[in-house]
Amino acid sequence: MKWKMKILLSTVKKLRKSEVKKQVDKRLKEFKALNKKGNKAWFCELCFCILTANSKAETAMNIQKEVSAHGFCTWCLSDIRGAIKRNKHRFHNNKAKFIVEAREHLDIRDKIKKLVAKEGQVGAREWLVKNIKGLGYKEASHFLRNVGYFDVAILDRHILALMNEDKKALTRKHYLAIEKKFRQPAGKLGMKCGELDLYMWYMKTGRVMK
Repeated sequence: MKWKMKILLSTVKKLRKSEVKKQVDKRLKEFKALNKKGNKAWFCELCFCILTANSKAETAMNIQKEVSAHGFCTWCLSDIRGAIKRNKHRFHNNKAKFIVEAREHLDIRDKIKKLVAKEGQVGAREWLVKNIKGLGYKEASHFLRNVGYFDVAILDRHILALMNEDKKALTRKHYLAIEKKFRQPAGKLGMKCGELDLYMWYMKTGRVMK
């Protein structure tokens, strides 16, 4: 079954006239505000996105709340692993290791700002995937959106389901091909990818989450 573009466009247009728009606008405002914060806040969000891979967003949010930016930056491997395990994340060993290793990039805000200026958001995403263990294209796109960059698509299982795309692991080539399709309705609606993602996520879950 092909992706029904007209139905998607019609549904999003209706949502933009509802209370959902206020929720979406609030989230976008939060992302823009985070863009102005420092390296520590950005690193905390990076760790959140590492935790979202193969897990529910709520679980990652609970861990982020418990550990906090300070903990992600300073806690020992054992303490981070314990917090992840307490929140019933399935991959506490690997996730804790990825977070500790990511500390090589505690200046993540400075690096991404320079990369976006030089290579654009897509170039910054390529760097994230290559340099941060635990981040695939989805998670790297998620991180960029949450720190205020809206030109890349977060192709998680909810979005792929709406697009009638295969939810199996995506290769780089496949991800970019689907992202190209995603840009079509975004363009027709006059939206950035990061904004349309919030509406589509609401269509599948009934919630507007980060």
